[in-house]
Amino acid sequence: MTISPPIEKSDQTPRIMAVDDDQVILDLLKNFLSGFGYEYSVAHDGQEAIQLLQKERFDVVLTDMVMPRLDGMELLQHIRENYPRTDVIVVTGHPANFTFTSVIKAGAIDFITKPFNRDELEAKLDRVLRERQIIHQLEQMSMKDSLTGLFNRRNFDQRIWEETRRAHRQGYDAFLALIDIDNFKNFNDTRGHQAGDELLRTIGDIMEQCIRKNVDCSFRYGGDEFAIILPQITVQQAIEIGNRLMDRFSLLHHEGIGLSIGLAKFNHNEQHSFENDVADLIGRADKALYAAKNKGRGQLVVAADQ
Repeated sequence: MTISPPIEKSDQTPRIMAVDDDQVILDLLKNFLSGFGYEYSVAHDGQEAIQLLQKERFDVVLTDMVMPRLDGMELLQHIRENYPRTDVIVVTGHPANFTFTSVIKAGAIDFITKPFNRDELEAKLDRVLRERQIIHQLEQMSMKDSLTGLFNRRNFDQRIWEETRRAHRQGYDAFLALIDIDNFKNFNDTRGHQAGDELLRTIGDIMEQCIRKNVDCSFRYGGDEFAIILPQITVQQAIEIGNRLMDRFSLLHHEGIGLSIGLAKFNHNEQHSFENDVADLIGRADKALYAAKNKGRGQLVVAADQ
């Protein structure tokens, strides 16, 4: 099974980094960015910029080209390879050495020649950030299931990668819950597809009510299957969320149907690739789900750690 690296999330507050070894230019950029109302950080060369990128998320990097230790072209290449969702605007006083065409081909989103003025910088930043927001909105639309409003399988494949890597890096536990509606086909056949669709929407609403807002994430995994990624949680807390979900579903009083849940904890094996670790997590949750279904409706099974 192939899991793609994640599309990075965007938030509502743009973050800008200004990189220049000339303190006068750096102070000018700081004054402009502060006046525009953006959050910003500064770096004095490409090497310092890379260190900041490892610690924080940036939407746009404004970088000089001629700098000590690591120049702007090397920084641009590093960002393109490691932070493809970060846009770069090149600011240079050497247009003969670094042309608009050359930096765009290298991966920059725009080009400013020194000396520059406030209006030019503001206009270019506004355009780049507006385009980023449009792209983000389109991506969000493509990541949602149209029936339930939950995130879809495409988003799951990216988010599971992101959340498990973060859990491993920061040293906390993360769980995956796979959820299936027992006897849904029979319900759909006897009650009709409209009733089946309404049931799926209702389960989506219940899932959103039962998870921790802005921490957990729920998905329509496919058909009548759902998934929840549960980071920063203990196994007992994850079980409580699963039980709460089954209890809320039982209040619907749909005779003959129930929810089965398989729960598995993410484990990183140093002998395996991260892709294999994620595939193993999904596989163990899936086996636990089928074990729950075999036990009867309204059951939750926790997979063994290995």
